[in-house]
Amino acid sequence: MNVLLEESKSGILIEAFISVAQKTELPLKKDGWQFTWKKLGQIEGAECYKLTKISNPDVVEGMLMLTLVNEEMLYMNNIEVAPHNFGSNGKYERVAASLLAFACYKSFDVGRNHYLGFLSFESKTQLMELYQNKYGATHAMGQKMFFDQNAGKTLIKKYLAIEI
Repeated sequence: MNVLLEESKSGILIEAFISVAQKTELPLKKDGWQFTWKKLGQIEGAECYKLTKISNPDVVEGMLMLTLVNEEMLYMNNIEVAPHNFGSNGKYERVAASLLAFACYKSFDVGRNHYLGFLSFESKTQLMELYQNKYGATHAMGQKMFFDQNAGKTLIKKYLAIEI
């Protein structure tokens, strides 16, 4: 799926693509990533997705891991921007937002019954406010959060430029 990243320094929009990550493409912790994506990619039923620039598909800008729970609820296991996109000195903006919007899009594709269009996840405590205020997630309890259909549609429209 095509998305647009924004170069932090110039504000220039860069064409990028979200696709299924093959096991050989999963980033390594030793390269500065916080999660051990090689190990995560071995989890039964998990799908890992990578975000890369169209002009340089060999460099991963962000990663996402999704699992369908009980064949009806989409769960976001992990999301991570590449080390070179992390924080205020990151090279590209919109990486996390594009991956979240894609995950919400997938929830309309694979979610079933009452979970159609819902994306659930557990947040790190320090990111809960960000997920709520910037992206529209809802706090359920503890560290459990979710995107409902409306929040998901908003992200999809803004970052994927498609209608659901």
